[in-house]
This record gives sequence, structure tokens and C-alpha cells, in this order.
Amino acid sequence: MLKTFDLVLIGVMTATAAVTYTIKHRAELKLEEVHRLEAEIKLEKDTIDLLKADWALQSQPNRLERLVKAYNEELKLQPTESTALVHAKELPMLKSEVPVPDVTEAKASAKGATVASAKGAPDTKGAQATAKAQPIPMPAPRGEAEDADQIETGSVEE
Repeated sequence: MLKTFDLVLIGVMTATAAVTYTIKHRAELKLEEVHRLEAEIKLEKDTIDLLKADWALQSQPNRLERLVKAYNEELKLQPTESTALVHAKELPMLKSEVPVPDVTEAKASAKGATVASAKGAPDTKGAQATAKAQPIPMPAPRGEAEDADQIETGSVEE
């Protein structure tokens, strides 16, 4: 002799219990995933620390000096002279900074050279236009007032 209202309430309570259980189960799965990711992060951090320690051992000056002495005959290493260093302005241009040659002018020069060679006459005008279209990049001269760009070098004391 349950009333209809009681049956509806029992249905609602069952549905809310099922939804609550589903939400709880999803939250537990997410928590497990968070713990797994935290463990992975800790492993990666430990690996990074281990690699940093290994790098510190591998790049010790005493060790490197022993290796240089041991393999000097094979490698024929020489100290870098201070005159061998260059400033950033003296380096060649980047590929992205190189001017793009004019394609139409180059084609016209090539056609002129082909016609001239067919006639047997040299085409100096086309060669001059091609040379003017492609400037040769030159490094900036080294100035004495460029203190901002100087590279500091150190020497190893023996």
C-alpha cells in the first residue's frame, strides 16, 4: 500500500544514489591518474637531477685536462688564440637576410646571353645586370669602440 508519491521518491533516491556512486567512481579514477602523473613528474625530475650530476662530473676541468693529455697525439688539439675569435657583426648574414634575386631580371639576362651566344657575340650588358642584382655580403669592419660586443675569454692556469 505504497502510495504513488512514495514510489516516485524511492525512484528519485535510487537515481541520486546511482549518480552519486558514478561521480565518486570517476573522482577516484581521476585521483589515481593524478597520482600516476605526479609519480611520472617525480621520476623525470630525478632523471634531470641525475643527468645534471653526470654532466658536472663529465665536464670537470681536471678530467678534461687528463683526456686532452691522453689523446693529444690523436686529436692534435691546440689552444684557441684570442685573435681567432670574431664579433657577432663579423659573421656572415643569415639565410633569411640574404636578398632574393629578381627572377624576371635573371630570366631576361639568361635569354640575352642565349641569343648573344647564338649570334657569337658576348653579352656584357646582361652579365653586368646580373652582377648588380646580387650584392655580395661583406662583414662589418672591426672597430675599436665596440666594447659592447666583445667576448670575454679566460685562460686555464697550469
